[in-house]
Amino acid sequence: MKALFLTNEYPPHIYGGAGVHVDYLSRELAKSMEVEVRCFGDQASLGTNPEVRGFEVEMGAYTCPKPLRPVFGAVQRCLDFNTRDITADVVHCHTWYSHFGGLLAKLNYGRPLVITVHSLEPLRPWKREQLGGGYDFTVWLEKTALEMADAVIAVSKETKSDLERLFAIEPSRLHVIYNGIDLQEYRPSENGDALIRYGIDPAKPFLLFVGRITRQKGIVHLVRAIEMMGRDFQIVLCAGAPDTPAIAEQMKAAVKQAQEIRGGIIWIDEMLEKPDVIKLYSRAAVFCCPSIYEPFGIINLEAMACETAVVASAVGGIKEVVVDGETGFLVPVEQMKESPFEPIDPMKFSRDLATRINELMADPELQKKFGRAGRKRAEEKFSWSAIAQETKQLYETLVRK
Repeated sequence: MKALFLTNEYPPHIYGGAGVHVDYLSRELAKSMEVEVRCFGDQASLGTNPEVRGFEVEMGAYTCPKPLRPVFGAVQRCLDFNTRDITADVVHCHTWYSHFGGLLAKLNYGRPLVITVHSLEPLRPWKREQLGGGYDFTVWLEKTALEMADAVIAVSKETKSDLERLFAIEPSRLHVIYNGIDLQEYRPSENGDALIRYGIDPAKPFLLFVGRITRQKGIVHLVRAIEMMGRDFQIVLCAGAPDTPAIAEQMKAAVKQAQEIRGGIIWIDEMLEKPDVIKLYSRAAVFCCPSIYEPFGIINLEAMACETAVVASAVGGIKEVVVDGETGFLVPVEQMKESPFEPIDPMKFSRDLATRINELMADPELQKKFGRAGRKRAEEKFSWSAIAQETKQLYETLVRK
């Protein structure tokens, strides 16, 4: 049996959890079956397993509005995915960027279509700021693809509930298979060279954030919480790849204001390479994930695997990864009914984050206890070998049909 992955992200071009998922799942599946990956970019690893082929597109001649260019660029790549013959038995899509390609493969080649849901467009209305009218297209495309797919994989039970609420998907086609973690790669490291390189004092504890600058990740709420945090620890923000110029400016203003109040704030304005991120996870006293929307929240699992205690918002799949009072603290987010993507009281959410962060930063023994429990949970529940086996069994069911 052979599987074809269609994806926007694939190494070395990864900026989010979906890319991490595709990277590890494709390599794990390749241990027991043939896997081909078609992705956005210049990647080329031919004659290997997984075999990887990147597809580029020239958007310089586009005269459409700038926000629409990534949308039309994605559609063009999806066409290109299909003009190259598809020999796989099943096609597996990741994120809306690849959904059009999956639909073409299903209808033209007659291949079963599997879609893993890493996020849902109706729950990310702020994407209109980035895509303009293209957001309406991505909402339509996602709905069409999910309701036509032969199998839809939710990365958490919470995401499954969202799918049941928002889409007309036959229950027999809906499955839950969690994200995973490479426990050999993500493990505690005592190497402190990355700290020195980025200006972090190795002798002083620090709070860590890792993620993109986007409304979804809640980074601005965390920065606003800094003025309410203790002054005896550093704050390291590994935050890059802003969604829009507007949120980039908002982030700059918030960090500047926080730096005027206290020292010890280190903003690493880029997406770091994996080895450096692991070193920062490992040496951090506490990791914070203040996301407003998170179908799974793989960054929490990465931190837990490195034996780092977590303070995270109690949203989406995070509640299935972080165990409150055992591997970290979960902070409730009371969201607006008419706009359930922002806290009713943003400053209350920031205060609540600061309260839990201060509590955990002041208790090194509790940090160690949570860290050990987090590693144990990662080992018991989220290995890639088990997740790949579940995925392969699903493929086999579809191919038999």
